[in-house]
Amino acid sequence: MSGLTDEQLSFFDINGYVVVPDVIPHSVLDAVIDEYEGVLDNLIETLYERGDITSRFEGLPFGDRFMKLVIETGAVHNQYFDFSLPFQNVQPDTPFWTGQAVLDAFTCDSLIDVVASVIGPEVYSNPVQHVRIKPPESILPTNQLGKPIMGATQWHQDNGVVVPEADETQMLTVWFSLEDTDIEQGPLKVVPRSHRPGLLTHCPNYKGQGGRMIPETLFEVDQTIPLPVKRGDVILLHRHTVHGSLSNVSDRIRWSFDLRYNPIGQTTGREAFPGFVVRSAERKDEELRDADTWTHLWLETRERMSKINQGGQHDVAFGRWEEGHLDCA
Repeated sequence: MSGLTDEQLSFFDINGYVVVPDVIPHSVLDAVIDEYEGVLDNLIETLYERGDITSRFEGLPFGDRFMKLVIETGAVHNQYFDFSLPFQNVQPDTPFWTGQAVLDAFTCDSLIDVVASVIGPEVYSNPVQHVRIKPPESILPTNQLGKPIMGATQWHQDNGVVVPEADETQMLTVWFSLEDTDIEQGPLKVVPRSHRPGLLTHCPNYKGQGGRMIPETLFEVDQTIPLPVKRGDVILLHRHTVHGSLSNVSDRIRWSFDLRYNPIGQTTGREAFPGFVVRSAERKDEELRDADTWTHLWLETRERMSKINQGGQHDVAFGRWEEGHLDCA
């Protein structure tokens, strides 16, 4: 693949999103699944030996084993699989995962060809990134508000989850699923052309719903469309495109990568976390392809984070929104 066509670029410019089919080879995704099966094996073995679960759930595919684990423990265990860290109360042993297969997916040539066709040839991996393994909402534990943990994602713009210093960063969101994602599994939902007004107000705990979300009065919610995808497809989002996700009402997990890229030299909006050079003619020797190096960057970050942002303190800011805005009334 050599990047987006003129037609796809025009669609992205007009609508603030585009679905690009068959970008990531299945072999790349298969390797990620194999790697994560090892992560799940280790987690289950640890919990079993500790007496926290009564079975290893052997002989089941990843999704079924993961759901069995969620049901028995009443927890989603998402941090063990994520390639990022929390903003608060990080401990010296807070888990994360930065394996070679995951890094290979981040840096897959066909994917970066697509990214480069939007933001230019000097490509940086922005650390606003997560893996999302969403079980069916019917088995999810709930938070103090009675809302499912890892449930449907609230309305937001990706520019709204970084600090103001990154407002001029040409940040591109890249979303893809490890497996087919149909309507029942809770795919992304987007509002076409909602990127045109720019950054909208995100309200903390809007109407008691927790989190931060854009009130539906601020955009044309009736224009919403869902984006079911096949594995290998990639969704690109402009940083101001209003989007969220539907609930997973299926009996299967929904498993996706939610990544960001920006031109080299622009601030990421999350400078406490490590990004890296993905592709560069000017800084070719800095291109990162070794997972051990990537892991070391996150180990250093974990050590730093374990000493700040503890117990409700905010030594380093990760957000920007406060209660009381008129849009949130």
